[in-house]
Amino acid sequence: MTVQPVRGVASRRVRGALGLVGVVALAATSACATSSKAASGGSSAGGSKVIQVTAAENFWGSVATQLGGSHVKVTSIITNPDTDPHSYEPTAADGRTIAGADYVITNGIGYDAWSDKLLAANPAPSRTALKIGDLVGLKEGDNPHQWYSHDSVYKVIDRITADYKKIDPADAAYFDSQKQNFETQTLAQYNQLESDIRTRYAGTPIGASESIVTPLAESVGLKMLTPETFLDAESEGTDPTAADKSTIDQQIASKAIKIYVFNTQNSDPDVVAQVNAAKAQGIPVAQVTETLAPANASFQDWQVKELQGIEDALKQATGK
Repeated sequence: MTVQPVRGVASRRVRGALGLVGVVALAATSACATSSKAASGGSSAGGSKVIQVTAAENFWGSVATQLGGSHVKVTSIITNPDTDPHSYEPTAADGRTIAGADYVITNGIGYDAWSDKLLAANPAPSRTALKIGDLVGLKEGDNPHQWYSHDSVYKVIDRITADYKKIDPADAAYFDSQKQNFETQTLAQYNQLESDIRTRYAGTPIGASESIVTPLAESVGLKMLTPETFLDAESEGTDPTAADKSTIDQQIASKAIKIYVFNTQNSDPDVVAQVNAAKAQGIPVAQVTETLAPANASFQDWQVKELQGIEDALKQATGK
């Protein structure tokens, strides 16, 4: 069975003007109506503080929800798997959501630049903002897909918990408990799978369709053979070089790679040709996605499913 191009996230990655003027104006207008709510953090009927959280992407929103439990209300802006965070055009409702938030989580690293404009439209002294790129020391041009990096995910967990405790110090013990449970129980299978893959398959050469796979490969010790320039071009929606495509064709034809990891939300004719060539050579193909799939999945269930697919592919390829 051959793979056909799909019209998903990266097929629309042409960066144009985002048309934020109207959204920014509405966000600023809504500031007066929401400032008192943002300052107070919102309250439940019982008087316990509920932090209003906005996450630019739902994978970070899932983590924030589970760390905050009953003391947070999280709204994620990008939830549709077919939406490209790079070129997303925010709505007036998105502006109002950010304007009314106590805590805003964005990815940064050039992934969601539109969120910076929405935040700038309503500078609220009482609001706390977390930009993942700043936290992990990366800038635009670096790999933005840090939710696939185990180390980065744990840094985000630490910071979100610390920020929750600063915003709502009365519930600090609760947030500590949520964090411990999340790390030791909720993420147990995720952690175990990464450890198992690293122990059994470290150094195994792999190929991939775009740069989303690079942080994951680094986390589990797999050796990425696909030229990083090709991976970045596919991620950004630019044309890869003929030299890179030739290199990949040779890697597949000679079976220099043991598995090929395919982001199913980002497909074009070059990637389709590689996937089909890998299958024709008997090279197992594992699948990943850019955002939560399905959209209502938890971060850990999504990651576990993908890691299991990669582990199965590695077992098939290596026989161990």
